[in-house]
Amino acid sequence: MTGVSTAAAGYPPEGQGAFFLCDIFDAMPKNDLASMEHPLFSLATRPDRRILTYEHNGAEITVVPSVKGLATIHDKDILIFCVSQLMAALNAGRQVSRTLHLTAHDLLVACNRETSGDAYRRLREAFERLAGTRITTNITTGGHEVTSGFGLIESWEIVRKARGGRMVSVAVTLSDWLYRAVLSKSVLTLSRDYFRLRKPLERRIYELARKHCGRQDSWQISVETLLKKSGSASPRRVFRKMIRDMIEAQPLPDYEMAELPGDLIRFAQRVALVDVPPPVVSEAARDEARRLLPGMDVHGLEADWRAVWARSGAPRLRKPDAAFLGWVRKRAEG
Repeated sequence: MTGVSTAAAGYPPEGQGAFFLCDIFDAMPKNDLASMEHPLFSLATRPDRRILTYEHNGAEITVVPSVKGLATIHDKDILIFCVSQLMAALNAGRQVSRTLHLTAHDLLVACNRETSGDAYRRLREAFERLAGTRITTNITTGGHEVTSGFGLIESWEIVRKARGGRMVSVAVTLSDWLYRAVLSKSVLTLSRDYFRLRKPLERRIYELARKHCGRQDSWQISVETLLKKSGSASPRRVFRKMIRDMIEAQPLPDYEMAELPGDLIRFAQRVALVDVPPPVVSEAARDEARRLLPGMDVHGLEADWRAVWARSGAPRLRKPDAAFLGWVRKRAEG
């Protein structure tokens, strides 16, 4: 469903039921595991109207475009924003819903995009591709393995427009498939620098590295399998050249790439994992952080602070609460 709603801004359209308001500033980016593992999004920069089929280790996927073309990996920013907001709310003990109300400006800023008139136009086109792209798959989410067909989002609607016609507030209803993944917490945290990756293949390769490397020191994969899992339409020879260019440029957050004998690619953590357990922050310290930075995702703040701690050599902290709150105060002042 598209168009301008008759509902007042901030209230759900008639008959749609309860909704979740996206109002958590600086929520940590989260991505669902299934779409990180399997190629559901086009890497093309022009309208892609191919029907995609993929099968790997029992997972079967068919992706059918609308007349607008397949949803792209840049369109996926919308889903990442929604999943991030829902996970931050769940971690804070809030009620959530499959229908979200979001501010278009907040989404663009969170995804490191411009807020020009053209950016709003592209955002609307992304909503149309997400709703129009149909997926049939047997991939399990939330413990359910059911072969079913669905759109990446079930529906979207402009709730409020600015005087010049630009969308201000949007209601989005996620597919039940994706919503189950959120409720079961089948997600991973992404680097905030993910949104600085402009090339579609770089984003897709980062997803695979993040999913498979995880807490391991490294992960390696053949070029042939990497090509298949990436969803790239390039011939293997061209794909190998693009991967070698990435190895030379090293654009990925958190991971370094290297080519190994046997046509293998190795991904390794940029910051070596340490044996020192991560510092534990008390709930009282989190409450104080919420007071110092109201509206922020306190678990996201804690994750950012732990990343800074790891980059500084993972020193042993006698008073982790004091160290965490000192870092939060500096952030609040800045």
